[in-house]
Amino acid sequence: MVLREMRNYMSRIAIVALLVIFYAGGAANSEPLVVSTTSIVDDVVRQVAGDRGELVVLVPRGTDPHSFEPQPRDARYLAQADVVFAVGAGLEETLEALFAATEARVIELAPHVPLLRWGTHQEQNHNHHDPHESHNHGAYDPHVWLDPANVIRWTQVLEEELAKLDPAGAEHYAAHAARYREELRELNAWVEEQLSALPPERRLLVTDHAVLGYFANRYEFVEVGAVIPSLTTLAEPSPKELARLVDTVHELGVPAVFVSSSVNPALAQALAREADIETVRLYTESLSDDTGPAPSYIELMRHNVRAIVEALEGR
Repeated sequence: MVLREMRNYMSRIAIVALLVIFYAGGAANSEPLVVSTTSIVDDVVRQVAGDRGELVVLVPRGTDPHSFEPQPRDARYLAQADVVFAVGAGLEETLEALFAATEARVIELAPHVPLLRWGTHQEQNHNHHDPHESHNHGAYDPHVWLDPANVIRWTQVLEEELAKLDPAGAEHYAAHAARYREELRELNAWVEEQLSALPPERRLLVTDHAVLGYFANRYEFVEVGAVIPSLTTLAEPSPKELARLVDTVHELGVPAVFVSSSVNPALAQALAREADIETVRLYTESLSDDTGPAPSYIELMRHNVRAIVEALEGR
């Protein structure tokens, strides 16, 4: 549909140039305003920032970041922001016009870790990439947070950038980041222990879209296929591609298709019916609300690992 009506006419001309840079001058704020794009980025920022600064997240929990449509409220936040933390690598493509219009510093976190090229998730590219180079949509997989080692690197970037913004809080950020890095190392050890019972022939992943590349790369899984054979949910599969995936599932005996909580499950459910397998819900691109099973990044990873092990063990 003409590139989704030119991405909704460049996000309505960057929400009228960030509401003319928030009414030509913005509003005074005694604390630095730190804006994060997704709930996962926001959670990691909060672990490092603690109680310093005003922290805001743009994409609501439960919303697909690939298809998120910004509102005037988001333009106001970006106009006032002191710093914006985004995933980058093409994840927030509907926000890019707003990023270009804001005067705030936009820091993309994905290019600070070894990025995986689409289709080559078993081959890590160990060179860091310029954030602007990661905007060639589809070239690099943006779902870097599904490897805890990458989130550890995020904390180092956040610690440095928050200290630049707020030098008086440098020791505070360093202490919080160090504590959280230890929790992430413990998380990684727990994941490895939970997955140790799964033999290689059972480490097969079918997903709604190509979202588990970094998880697969870190923990030695094979991505058999995706219902939407793309890094973004904005693409659409052909009937031939779906039929081919059903054949692959039958041939390899894959027991489940994993469905992201923020994605419409209809296509994955149709595949599951055709292939006679189950659908299993994961939290991959958004946290749950506070009463759900994934209210933080660490709980998201724990929930997903339990769900994957249970489904692939056939329990």
